[in-house]
Amino acid sequence: MSDVFLAGYSDKLSAREGDKIQFYVSSYAKSNFTASIFRSICADPNPDGPGIIEEDASAFFPKTSYPSRVQDITPGSYARSVGKLQAQKFLTLQIKSWFYPTLISGKPQTLFNWGLLRIFVDNNGFLSVCSNNLELISSPFNLKTRIWYQLDFSAAADGELKFTISSEIKSCTGSAQSKIDIGLIEKLQSQNEFIQIAGCQENSGESFNGKIEAPKIIVNGDEIAAWNFEESIQSLNVRALIGPDLVLKNAPTRGVTGQKWNGAEFCWKHEPSHYAAIYFHEDDIYDFGWEVDFELVIPQGMPSGAYFIRIEAEGHYDCIPFFVCAALDKPKADLCLLISTFTYTIYGNHARPDFSQDWVEKTEKWNAYPHNPSNLVQYGLSTYNNHSDGSGICHASNKRVLFNLRPGFLTFGSTHCSGLRHFQADSHLISWLHEKGIDYDIITDDELDCDGVSALENYKAVMTGSHPEYFTEGMLNALLNYRESGGNLIYLGGNGFYWRIARHLEDPSLLEIRRAEDGIRAWASEPGEYYNAFDGKYGGLWRRNARPPQKLVGVGFTAQGNFVGMPYKRICFDKKLDWVFEGVHEKILGDFGFSGGGAAGFELDRVDSKLGGDQNITILAQSYDLEGKFMLVPEEQLTHLTNVSGEPEKNIKRSDMVYFQVPGGGRVFSVGSITFCGSLPHNQFINNISRILENVVKKFCAVKLKEEKIGV
Repeated sequence: MSDVFLAGYSDKLSAREGDKIQFYVSSYAKSNFTASIFRSICADPNPDGPGIIEEDASAFFPKTSYPSRVQDITPGSYARSVGKLQAQKFLTLQIKSWFYPTLISGKPQTLFNWGLLRIFVDNNGFLSVCSNNLELISSPFNLKTRIWYQLDFSAAADGELKFTISSEIKSCTGSAQSKIDIGLIEKLQSQNEFIQIAGCQENSGESFNGKIEAPKIIVNGDEIAAWNFEESIQSLNVRALIGPDLVLKNAPTRGVTGQKWNGAEFCWKHEPSHYAAIYFHEDDIYDFGWEVDFELVIPQGMPSGAYFIRIEAEGHYDCIPFFVCAALDKPKADLCLLISTFTYTIYGNHARPDFSQDWVEKTEKWNAYPHNPSNLVQYGLSTYNNHSDGSGICHASNKRVLFNLRPGFLTFGSTHCSGLRHFQADSHLISWLHEKGIDYDIITDDELDCDGVSALENYKAVMTGSHPEYFTEGMLNALLNYRESGGNLIYLGGNGFYWRIARHLEDPSLLEIRRAEDGIRAWASEPGEYYNAFDGKYGGLWRRNARPPQKLVGVGFTAQGNFVGMPYKRICFDKKLDWVFEGVHEKILGDFGFSGGGAAGFELDRVDSKLGGDQNITILAQSYDLEGKFMLVPEEQLTHLTNVSGEPEKNIKRSDMVYFQVPGGGRVFSVGSITFCGSLPHNQFINNISRILENVVKKFCAVKLKEEKIGV
């Protein structure tokens, strides 16, 4: 497995006028690399569609060359002391800790490292102590995974070593004794070194996989260094009870069950002592920590839009995307496009299990973006993948190379359609806006979370992309407040507003997802680990947090299938809503598209009156799964025969296109499908789906109307 020749990332995915974006590049080229800027209009490489469309934006950043250098990637989470710990003369030295291994990997895994002294799991699963690669003592048995052990190692001034490992399982309890040269003891007594927990001092890749709790160093019966991990669970730092504090590198997981957890409490805030562990992984990597190569200060007058920096060297290239947002309180358009950067990040570097050679061949044929996360796992994976020990990845960050966030990247390579998702799929909408000459400003999830409703309140309408799946509480509140204060909301996706996520207060680029209880999941959180460490809130579905999507946009996730699409059928003929269908004479809508071949596909949302409250919703058009291509999502299914709605299953595996108005005057148009935007470019953007959306945008961006009385 080799690194890509040229790759880069930025410290943020969005910025406003005057904001600075820093760019980081690793290049194996012997010559300089060049950096140039483009505006991204369409990111779909499909030769049957508009193709890749980009505009030169060098007026805002002239093409410039920079020295090439290789910047390393160092995966693995660990804790490192902020200062050195001075040893002292001792009669006895003890190191104690609880630990919970989750992987015997066939290579060394460091549990504790203090200068000359290192405690580690060896290649064969024995716990050993060594000094300068000389093994001093080893456990009498192989460790088993997913068992809590208590370690007690002691060294006496006369060279006597004792090593005890205990657990609740008799066969996993034992002790050993040994004798070492007094000269080594004297060296230990004089060392002054950093402490590293779950990793080696040299960052040699020997990271521990598993949980660690309550490590301490005791000299002559007195603690000289000790840490209680139940403190400050929300932090990336650990304040020491005594000795030096710790900094957590590569964001190991906190808010996880410890050795005291017994199922009596499920929220770490209520019983922190049951969550006094930190979970480390050898493949955690959330900030490459590269040095800055160049920066861009967003100049005055730079239009809001999707951009990327194209870096090139010796026939290789990469594209680093970012979004320019409108200045706060200074909109330049009536329409705001909400870009789902948090969802992009959560999916960042998703290595799909169905990746195959077909994708490689299609990528080459279409001259699509060449790199795929499935072949580059050393760059870190997504929250849709698992760690090497099988546990789910619950952290995500944009401070690393994200290969699937590139123009021309193919998410699905084995389909007959474009096979796009997220940024690339949203470019179908962006290209439609340009084709229709509709002015728009971009706001991303970051601005929405930081600024709340003030980021939106000056726009007549706010439009989402194809998949606004991951939301913080602040983001949901902002959209709801916007709608309730008279704003018009256009939801153009499916599976939206689905998962609750949290941002880290100390590093807002770091996101957390806990996949609790149910929902369509790539993995499931362990029992007792449903609450976010970052904010202490219950994770999982917003539906389980009393905020189902139906309450906001009238529809919510109901069914999922393969990447295929179906048409809608118009069912509403209320004359008061004829404006939606002006210029549209067909009853069958969207039986075409670059995403699955139809406007209603892949992930479908429907109306559910039990979840949507008393909203006066009109279903404009509807699709049904006539060919059995879709399945109900888990939260809708009760048994193999029954579901939550009580309706026939075939009736609720559908997408609903809806319209409604709230008492405050705000209006909502929702399409309930992830593939809707893929139909917009069909026939050079001249089609019934395109016309419906154009009608809605023009209506919503006109002068606000009085509350309309429209029957269901």
